[in-house]
Amino acid sequence: MDVQSYLVIDLEATCDDRGAIQRQHTEIIEIGAVLVDGQTLSPIDEFQRFIRPVRHPRLTPFCIGLTSIQQADVDAGVGFRQAIKELEAFMGNHNPLFCSWGAYDNNQFKQDARYHKLHLPFKGQHLNLKQAFSDALGTTKRFGMAGALRRVGLPLTGTHHRGIDDARNIARLLPYCLGRASAPVERAGRA
Repeated sequence: MDVQSYLVIDLEATCDDRGAIQRQHTEIIEIGAVLVDGQTLSPIDEFQRFIRPVRHPRLTPFCIGLTSIQQADVDAGVGFRQAIKELEAFMGNHNPLFCSWGAYDNNQFKQDARYHKLHLPFKGQHLNLKQAFSDALGTTKRFGMAGALRRVGLPLTGTHHRGIDDARNIARLLPYCLGRASAPVERAGRA
């Protein structure tokens, strides 16, 4: 597959550990994106926006603790429709392949787009990098992003569960996901 550029996205969404927010009612509160050159796999540019949720406008203590996103961040954010317009402008004429760690981000985008009745700027394709990473390693084991970084010997940088920081970390894994870099051989544990 000849890809000119990749758009690595990580989303954060409203959440709760007590069942107050049903999965089908979660909303994106942060878009973090890194545009990556398809040939060199080097970052070209970054995009980050906080989004004001409308179904559950108050962040739960669990959500704040997990993401470090504060109520003031989302209160000062833009609406979902505006964020998508800005993301599309950011993509410009790159026509990048949208990719993320797992299917969650793709599904959350679709859920929010249905709720807000708008079309997403992606051309319908999505590359699941979690699957691609396992495929490249030749394993059925599925790695979380932090585990994948450990597996290839890269440190986690930034704040885990912050969209822009996770997007940056996932972009660092892209060469391994695409089979352009080899993960170190795992050493067998001692008995």
